[in-house]
Amino acid sequence: MTEGGARHRRYHTNVVSPFLPDAEKVAAVREALPATGAGIYLNTGSVGPLPRETAQAMNEIAEWELRTGRASSAVLDEALLRMDEARAGIAAILSTDVDSIALTHSATEAMNIACWSVDWRPGDRAVTTRLEHPGGLGPLYTLRDRLDVELAMVDVGAGGDDDRTLAAFDRAIVHGTRLVALSHVSWSTGAVLPVARIARMAHDRGAWVVLDGAQSAGAIPVDVGELGADFFAASAQKWLLGPEGMGALYVAPTVLERACQTFAGWFGYELVDSDGTGRHFGDARRFQTSGYHRPSVVGMARSCGWLSMYVGLEWVYGRGVALARRAADLLGAIPGVELVTPTDQMATLVTFRIADWPAETALEELGGRVFAIARTIPELEAIRLSVGFFNTEAELERLAQAVAELADATPATLPRRPTLTILSSDAG
Repeated sequence: MTEGGARHRRYHTNVVSPFLPDAEKVAAVREALPATGAGIYLNTGSVGPLPRETAQAMNEIAEWELRTGRASSAVLDEALLRMDEARAGIAAILSTDVDSIALTHSATEAMNIACWSVDWRPGDRAVTTRLEHPGGLGPLYTLRDRLDVELAMVDVGAGGDDDRTLAAFDRAIVHGTRLVALSHVSWSTGAVLPVARIARMAHDRGAWVVLDGAQSAGAIPVDVGELGADFFAASAQKWLLGPEGMGALYVAPTVLERACQTFAGWFGYELVDSDGTGRHFGDARRFQTSGYHRPSVVGMARSCGWLSMYVGLEWVYGRGVALARRAADLLGAIPGVELVTPTDQMATLVTFRIADWPAETALEELGGRVFAIARTIPELEAIRLSVGFFNTEAELERLAQAVAELADATPATLPRRPTLTILSSDAG
């Protein structure tokens, strides 16, 4: 058998199926995610590994566009169908109807749309937390500075004490509050916030709720209706394992018409109910703009479908959270390691510090020692691990061993790793 034939056979014998035994399924998943072989992949909270199937689908449409061009009406019709597929894919993951989903270019764009869908008046109030990502804070700061909207920043600590969090929101959501914006899962501490109870509180007092779901959609179960979201923002490139430059916005049917009118009013144009081909709609697609990269639209749809139909969302969620808890347990047992993530309210992010180690220095050492691919949270001087369903216990144990070696020393006293000197060919 030729080498190419062997690769072809190996690919097809490792096809991912929801019904495979766990060990076989993990092997098949990792084969389908080639980047998992580049190191211990622990940075999906920034950008996840791309499925081989997704990359192939994107390459195929890019090649097709190269050969046939992108200007015919048939290309536009096909692109709109692919956009509908992507919307359906994210709708399944958010447990909602496709009519409530609009494609965006990022979760940040989705957060901006949501925040500008309120009919703001000077002196109105928006409430958020001190744990928010800049993508969620940006539009709120703009509202504060341009429209004289009062912005209340709720201190919920690391987000691990629901009673404290709810009490803080109870004090903050006062008369004049029009919007409550917060993360479902904190990007920095990894805490799962009690958003459903906060949403009920906000609705009882007349405020809309926008949730930043960049660290929850695709990582843990999400039902936007049960969460009480009026808006929910998602990223394609993180836990959905899709391409960059894509995201989605959920808009609740109860606020859609009013939100469309208000958003259009701020920017002086009408949100049309047609896509230019004669199709008319009255759903969340009215928030969609233009300029979508067609291979990325296809890639987003393919990744969502791969997770839902081939891997299985229940398995994705259960295994991801279980492995994250395993990582937290391993790290928490190491003297000198401080867990920032509240372990009784965590999803798939694990944030920690190593005593006497600057976070960037420690991460560089972990990258060199066990090829850990993660990131730091500069605001917390901590390292953040994004643990996915595709990771293995053996990887987490190797990482914990390396962390223990660092915690047992300091940057000045840590034994240096052996290095190999490469001599040039003309060396004597």
